Formats: sequence, C-alpha cells, structure tokens
Amino acid sequence: MIKADERQLLHKYLLIELAVKSLQIDYKKTEEFKMKIVFLPLMDSLLKDLRQEYFNLKRELAQQRIRVVGWQPVDEYFSDVQVATAGNDVVLRYANQALKSQVEKLLINHISNNK
Repeated sequence: MIKADERQLLHKYLLIELAVKSLQIDYKKTEEFKMKIVFLPLMDSLLKDLRQEYFNLKRELAQQRIRVVGWQPVDEYFSDVQVATAGNDVVLRYANQALKSQVEKLLINHISNNK
C-alpha cells in the first residue's frame, strides 16, 4: 500500500521522468533549428535541472523502498505504471492526456522559475 505522501512523491517522479524523456526526444529536433544556438543552451539547462531533481526523487523513493518497475500502455488513452513497494506491488492507471498536460505545466513552471 502506498501512503498519500509517497504517492504524491511518486507522481512527481513520474512527471519528471516523462519530462526528461520528452525533452531528450525534442532535443534532437532542436539541433536542426536555424536558431539552435539560442535554444540548445536553454534545453541543456532545463535538462540538467530536471535530471538532478529526478535523481533526488529516485533516491528518496528508494529510501522508502519504492521503485517504478515499468510503464505499460493500456490503450491510446491510458497507461499503467507498475510500482514495487516493500509490502506489495501496485499498478496505477494514468490518463495519457492528463499526464501530458501536467508535464507541460511542470516544464512551464520550471522555465518561469529559472528566469
């Protein structure tokens, strides 16, 4: 069983993991921009901050003996996240569109706070 505070921490970890993966994919496309000299340093800085936060959250979850085992798409609208805990394994279902919106909001907040 995952407690409310652990679930909140896990949710933040999942969002940051998705943000990092998305930015890594977009980074390759950004390298083709005519103005890449402007955008690449911004993305580098954002990725560096997010990776640091990702590893801190992963370490915190590991101390609580919680780890993400894997993502499994259910259909085009939902994905299941398999989580291993000290007590038992849990499967959490997330709406893909909601995750996308939350990742976008997280990235916008990160960019706004780093100005």
